[in-house]
Amino acid sequence: MTETSAPRGQFLSLHLLETLVAVLPVRDENGSPKTIVFGGVERHMITSQARRRAERVHARNRANAGVGPLAGRTTGVRTREWALLTARVLETVHGWEKEEAVVTARAVLEATGLKFGDPAKKTVANLTKVLLFAPADTGERIAGHIAAADSLRGWRDEYLAAQAASAKPKRGARKAAEESANGDGEAAETKDLPSLPKETRAAVLTALAPRDAIDIALYGRFLAEIADSPNVDGAVQSAHAFTIQEAEQVDDFYAAADDAKLERKKNALDFLDAADDAGAGMTGYQSLISGTFYRHAVLDRRQLKVNLQAAGMTEAEAAEAAVAAEQEFVNAFVEAFPEAKKNSTASTGSLPALVLAFEGERPYSYAGAFQKPVDENPEDKKGKGGEGPAGPAGVKRLLKHHAFVSERRPDIRTARLLTYDPQVDELLDDLDTSSATRVDSIGGLTP
Repeated sequence: MTETSAPRGQFLSLHLLETLVAVLPVRDENGSPKTIVFGGVERHMITSQARRRAERVHARNRANAGVGPLAGRTTGVRTREWALLTARVLETVHGWEKEEAVVTARAVLEATGLKFGDPAKKTVANLTKVLLFAPADTGERIAGHIAAADSLRGWRDEYLAAQAASAKPKRGARKAAEESANGDGEAAETKDLPSLPKETRAAVLTALAPRDAIDIALYGRFLAEIADSPNVDGAVQSAHAFTIQEAEQVDDFYAAADDAKLERKKNALDFLDAADDAGAGMTGYQSLISGTFYRHAVLDRRQLKVNLQAAGMTEAEAAEAAVAAEQEFVNAFVEAFPEAKKNSTASTGSLPALVLAFEGERPYSYAGAFQKPVDENPEDKKGKGGEGPAGPAGVKRLLKHHAFVSERRPDIRTARLLTYDPQVDELLDDLDTSSATRVDSIGGLTP
């Protein structure tokens, strides 16, 4: 039986090694590199959240640009600004006044069940309290319904009036409210907010539903505020990336020049004028990290098809879309990178030293291969000491670990290797890679 005719495993496991030098892809609340203790030593870490967003945005941008297997397919947007996006369509497409559009869009979404920021704070008044991952055309769909529903203006006015009447009084107004209370000492009864018309609620829920957005099917979403809006269990599992050697960090001192000051100093007529313009325009420190990182992610093919069919696709449509989604996911896993400090460190230009992909009936993580940190000291003449540079040492460990596990797990199959490092390519010639097929493109990583 040929490889292409064999049944595909449920899980596609991806493993990657990449070497990064003087970068800062993610930071904690203090601006320092994120770390984790593993194997008794501290390692640098790139969180799965940062990785997933980079991959999701990479895939979405390619699809919107008409590039790759997802070209032309629907993708999602994760934002707190759905009321503003809806209002913008009402204003630009349907000719509404800006203020009325914003107030109406917020009232409709709020009545559906979404919670918004404090109305007294302009910066958050029209933002939902949680990020909502929904198809990119959600605002257009909601705006289209609002514009076509003539009765919504009357509902909106009633809703806002009831909301104002039931609002909590400010501190200065509490005493007056207490004095106007009923004879039994209880405050006047607050008015109930009018319910959103059923057809409008249904239209909003349909617009917010995952529908055929491929990235929602891949990465999932959770929306607790609206009980009858479907949540999606993601088909992608992502692990935190970590360095396979002990963490090394440098606090880089920098001095930024003030161009205008230097120009005056350059053209100064005497040394006293020049002295006035001495010194840097700004100084500070930035933390930078280096190391070889191990990354791991898994695609659950069965869950992906379930999500796509739940969104309304037929079995055949879901199968076709799932293949395209898998190809784009693998591409994003290899190519996408968090963009923090991308201009000052060129971190997004990195390419992996090795990618290992294989199928199985369960996920497989090889993080345990690096529990003992790589000792980068060179070997001595007797073959003792360290393992040398972490990149090649990590490749040896990863492939040795995979060969060992593969002998004991018969469901592991169709292993493939991709490298962008000529030194690693030469190293593979000397290693036993008979259990894997070497490929020369990202597309070759999936059968």
